[in-house]
Amino acid sequence: MTLTPIIYERKYAWGPAELKLGAKTQIMGILNVTPDSFSDGGRYNNVERAVAHAKQMMEDGADLIDIGGESTRPGSDIVGADEELSRIIPVIEALHQQAPDIPISVDTYKADVARQAILAGAHIINDVWGAKADADMARTAAELGCPIVLMHNRQDRNYTDYLSDVVSDLQESIQIALTAGVKAEQIILDPGIGFVKDLRENLKLMSSLGLLNEMGYPVLLATSRKRFIQNTLDVGADDALEGTAATVAFGIAQGCQMVRVHDVKPIRRTADMCDAMLYASPGIRRK
Repeated sequence: MTLTPIIYERKYAWGPAELKLGAKTQIMGILNVTPDSFSDGGRYNNVERAVAHAKQMMEDGADLIDIGGESTRPGSDIVGADEELSRIIPVIEALHQQAPDIPISVDTYKADVARQAILAGAHIINDVWGAKADADMARTAAELGCPIVLMHNRQDRNYTDYLSDVVSDLQESIQIALTAGVKAEQIILDPGIGFVKDLRENLKLMSSLGLLNEMGYPVLLATSRKRFIQNTLDVGADDALEGTAATVAFGIAQGCQMVRVHDVKPIRRTADMCDAMLYASPGIRRK
């Protein structure tokens, strides 16, 4: 069987920092500067520890670092913009100064937080609400001229036709972004694994990632240590590496070009092996 995923070629450059899609899977290292994230809450909510961990992830093979100041785990507390900014801006500034060649994404759904993070040295907006939670988010991304990750999310699980609804929800986010002036080549999609989806729905979407890959935009897959892996394998978050690696390999085979993970070194190896096989395939379609 020959795999025929679409590979989207993109190049983003910000001075010495550069992110290039189309040659290998890009590894996004997770840096949560929060006290309550589901897997690593409280470990890196100190500037020195956060920057040191980011540098270690870079040494382990991360292509970019995703910094978040508000946990998105179920039941977590909502954090105000001021508190979120106080957590992430010092880390972004320090990392940008000490490692100017690493792209930084900011994990936020608040437009003002995104704007100040980009001005402080971040390069990409990673919005878990797909530009729907804050009416100013898409316009902010357009004005700043930065890439934006639009993740699938919704208020409830009242799906009519599950996979079609996921695609339709993402199309709404895309249209919001384009209408606000975001350039098509600046849009990246995220299927939102683990958000407003039960175990069966997460697994079904994992097996149908090709649908998103065909929408015309690169796809970021964020499955690291998530509950659907824990429930499937009956393990805890800290024992979900093999499950995470399986989802990453399966996603890459369907065309996902970026993966967001906690365990950078083993997932870098997983992605490199997948890339060696996938990019040798004569069936690849490049766009």
